[in-house]
Amino acid sequence: MNHLQELMQRFAHRAAAAATLLWMGAAQAVNDLPGGPGVNQLNVTKGVTKIAADQWWLHWFMLIICTVIFVAVFGVMFYSILKHRKSVGHKPANFHESVAVEIAWTVVPFLIVIGMALPATKVVVAMKDTTNADLTIKATGYQWKWGYDYIKGEGEGIGFLSTLDTAHRVMSDSGKPEQIDNYLLKVDNPLVVPVNKKVRIITTANDVIHAWMVPAFGVKQDAIPGFVRDTWFKAEQEGDFYGQCAELCGKEHAYMPIHVKVVSAEAYSAWVDAEKKKMAAKADDPSKVWELAALAARGEKVYAANCAACHGAGGKGAGPIKALDASAVVLDADKSKQMAILLNGAGNGAMPAWKQLSDTELAAVITYTKNSWSNQTGQIVQPAEMAAARAK
Repeated sequence: MNHLQELMQRFAHRAAAAATLLWMGAAQAVNDLPGGPGVNQLNVTKGVTKIAADQWWLHWFMLIICTVIFVAVFGVMFYSILKHRKSVGHKPANFHESVAVEIAWTVVPFLIVIGMALPATKVVVAMKDTTNADLTIKATGYQWKWGYDYIKGEGEGIGFLSTLDTAHRVMSDSGKPEQIDNYLLKVDNPLVVPVNKKVRIITTANDVIHAWMVPAFGVKQDAIPGFVRDTWFKAEQEGDFYGQCAELCGKEHAYMPIHVKVVSAEAYSAWVDAEKKKMAAKADDPSKVWELAALAARGEKVYAANCAACHGAGGKGAGPIKALDASAVVLDADKSKQMAILLNGAGNGAMPAWKQLSDTELAAVITYTKNSWSNQTGQIVQPAEMAAARAK
């Protein structure tokens, strides 16, 4: 019996050790993401801006006050119930109102509320003070990506779309994503800003309500179609910081990350110069006449970056999303029908407008869809045709 007990103990110890190793391996598979979420994070992000630090302090200040009130009120209540219960001989008192008690329970809560409201109001007012910004950037929400336009300050004129990295979307679609720290947070074009500079973010949206949120900056601002809202941040540390659209905006809501890269002033200036050179090199002449093969190849890249998420890489669509392969609109000899859909959208916003793309990009993606899969129409749309349709 002793020998059997010893064997059982050894087995239990080894099983516990194996379980511990497995747990440690699972726990270490994904680590805290600097500038992003932490594993099993419960606390508010302390952040890298003064506003974020104030929010963190305010959160704990309010929590402590509420906890003290909770303990005091329920402590007195339960003490009274236990010490003055009928079973130990206590009888109910017979008395009328007390002026002193009524004054106390009016004045004390009033003072508590004022004590909580003053620091909270100070932080809220500071959050909305977007004056004297060094840099102003418009963030436009699209289903499902962000568009950034630098409209004032160093970098004025730069604009680009920021989309979830294709590899991350493939991992998600596989149902077996890799255990990586920045899963569904990597983008192709991060927003780049200089450190220790006040950055004003103007938010709006092209289709439905989105929300631009970066917890490390203490920023969350709704982006509403037809309206303009603004917020600001001043990052005090260099690094990569992450957020996500915080408003349920449709079926691809989980695939709309925000990546902000904070760099030194020198590195930012170098980035601005490089971006302007890239923009100049990529600037398309709308009067250029393209060959079908070259324009379709360009369109394939545009399709992969902007259309494949809904219509699928093979153009088959999914659920309510219509297929482009064998689509009557795509096959129609009247090219203006498809051109109008891309410029103006369709289905009450189910198909968003894509006016943010250039005439060459729109012409390229239409040409690609008309000559891909089973759609071998031989039709081509030139950028000049898109420019004319846009001008109507």
